Amino acid sequence: MKQKGWIFPYLKRHAWRLSLAVALGVLGVLSSAMLLFLSGFLISKAALRPENIMLIYVPIVAVRATSISQAVSRYLERLVGHDTVLRILASMRVRLYRILEPQALFIRSRFRTGDMLGVLADDIEHLQDVYLRTVFPAIVSLFVYGLLIIGLGVFDWIFALMMALYVAVILFAVPLVSLIVTRKKHQQAKKGRHQLYEKLTDAVLGIYDWQVSGRKQSFIETYEVDERKLVDIERSVHNWERWRNLLNQLVIGGIVLSMMIWAGNQSSQHEIAVTLIAAFILVVFPVMDAFVPIAMAVEKIPRYQDSLERIENIEQIEEKTSDNHHFPFEQSDWEHVHIKLQDVSYRYGESDHWILKNVSLEIPQGKKVAVLGRSGAGKSTLIKLMHGALLPEQGTVTANEIETHLLDRDISSVISVFNQQPHLFDTTIANNIRLGKPQATDEEIRAAAKQAQLDTLIESLPNGYHTSMHEMGQRFSGGERQRIALARILLQNNPIVILDEPTIGLDPRTENALLSTIFQTLNGKTLLWVTHHLTGVEQMDEILFLEDGKITMSGTHPYLLKNNARYQQLYALDAPFHEI
Repeated sequence: MKQKGWIFPYLKRHAWRLSLAVALGVLGVLSSAMLLFLSGFLISKAALRPENIMLIYVPIVAVRATSISQAVSRYLERLVGHDTVLRILASMRVRLYRILEPQALFIRSRFRTGDMLGVLADDIEHLQDVYLRTVFPAIVSLFVYGLLIIGLGVFDWIFALMMALYVAVILFAVPLVSLIVTRKKHQQAKKGRHQLYEKLTDAVLGIYDWQVSGRKQSFIETYEVDERKLVDIERSVHNWERWRNLLNQLVIGGIVLSMMIWAGNQSSQHEIAVTLIAAFILVVFPVMDAFVPIAMAVEKIPRYQDSLERIENIEQIEEKTSDNHHFPFEQSDWEHVHIKLQDVSYRYGESDHWILKNVSLEIPQGKKVAVLGRSGAGKSTLIKLMHGALLPEQGTVTANEIETHLLDRDISSVISVFNQQPHLFDTTIANNIRLGKPQATDEEIRAAAKQAQLDTLIESLPNGYHTSMHEMGQRFSGGERQRIALARILLQNNPIVILDEPTIGLDPRTENALLSTIFQTLNGKTLLWVTHHLTGVEQMDEILFLEDGKITMSGTHPYLLKNNARYQQLYALDAPFHEI
């Protein structure tokens, strides 16, 4: 069974450690209170000039004992509390990794980069603070609150009720008001922070374009404007914190004054000794120190809720793609794959604009299909649906009658994607090719490189297959980098290959040479080729044209060239590139 919730399961699992941390916290507060109580008594008793030092010897020893008890209990509370929280945090990180790892292929399709950065950088840390800054202090405060009222009730239950109301202002009223006041500010800050995350992500990924366009200063200025807005929001929150602290101090001042009057009256009525007046007054301060942080702890609740919501959304998507995954995956059963799209519709979010609308398509094993269309026509969305990265809002996308999103990580053993800019790592050529099949032998790597027509180039290098590619494969030209990525796909040897405009940005001669190699080496595999222009479409079994989310044109190249005027016009416009 899947573990539900990110708070209570860990409370239950570590209940005895959490209970011990709370008990030590209560003991620490009581030790601080007793230390000041005994100190007040000792000072008052000593001020009366006792006839014998032995009369104050016991209080002196008691002060020393409580001071040691305070230090030890505080230390043990932090030791046990942090040990417990770090155990919980470790479990949370492992759990988050296990959620994200199966979705690694699809993270960029399913989640915004800014949100993922927020989850990895902030959210787990926020959940750690739930225990350290909210759960522990709140429980300790409630225990101390109860003990305080009971203790005063022994002397005067009417005064105990009055003090209960006083303390309730700090313990309940101020935190509630603080939560109401800061919640809206938190929403504004969250929105601003996410916008900065997204803007910074865009800037990092597109830093080259900012530099080339000469608009670097413009970006910095707009970023600083947004950052100042966020700072203004955070400043208003800090201003409220100062007012809140002032309110708490005024209430504490009222409690101290009330305690002073009550203790004086009790002493005058001979209900308590005069030496206890200072003791009762001083005990207020350590007890109030346990109550004041609660307002700050409660203010964090909206942040915890946001973190929980983001993590739970990721978990829900993972559950949707894995709960029904009950079939065994045998590679031998997937050597021939039949892809079928049945009345597939998809839109992003709650938009009224459908990227794809009622698209139906069948691709049996070995068929080669070209998908044409303008930018935004739905070509990339179609690929993501076939690859299982997106779930259709309507209709189904199946591979061998199994919905592709249910294949999840197994889809990488069925479909390979050759995209515009495959990532090449700063390691050797052999390691970059081996990514397609980690257990591949050197002979298999050489065979894949030979198929991709790279063997002559690689063997001419001083270190051969052990040559470092440098960052992003910068040692090689664009066409050579694409051939290394092609060798990786050949080594993977999946039955279906999606070509997501792999030749974009290459000069016509390099493009034609690469396409010729692709069609030759991938012969017999199912090909879905997304492209903008018609270079090489003669090699395809079927050509589809996507427009406004629908297939508006389909057929073989000879058929369309003979019977479709629009295709004839497109082909004529693209004629200079037809050299394959």
